[in-house]
Amino acid sequence: MQIPRDAVLLRIFFGEDDKFDHLPLHEAIVLKAREMRLGGATVLRGHVGFGHSSHIHTTKILRLSQDLPVVVEIVDAQDKIDAFLPVLDGMMTSGLVTLEKVQVLQYGTTKP
Repeated sequence: MQIPRDAVLLRIFFGEDDKFDHLPLHEAIVLKAREMRLGGATVLRGHVGFGHSSHIHTTKILRLSQDLPVVVEIVDAQDKIDAFLPVLDGMMTSGLVTLEKVQVLQYGTTKP
């Protein structure tokens, strides 16, 4: 699988408590991206953040986490990301989705 040099970065922000089909939303997104043969997906968990509600979500030493922020990043060709967006829309109830153009300098490894 190749990703073109001129690609798109899909970045998806939501809370770790979000679910889809009884799975954590981040896991459901990664599984669907893999099923649709996207180039790859990375899940990042934040330590502190806030969103539309302006409520701070954070970790505290003496308290369990409170719906910490999660970001899923996916890079692939524009047409593959465009095909994924309606699927993603059906999975999310709230959150923030952004797109930006990127240049892929390396993807995978090549063996001599």
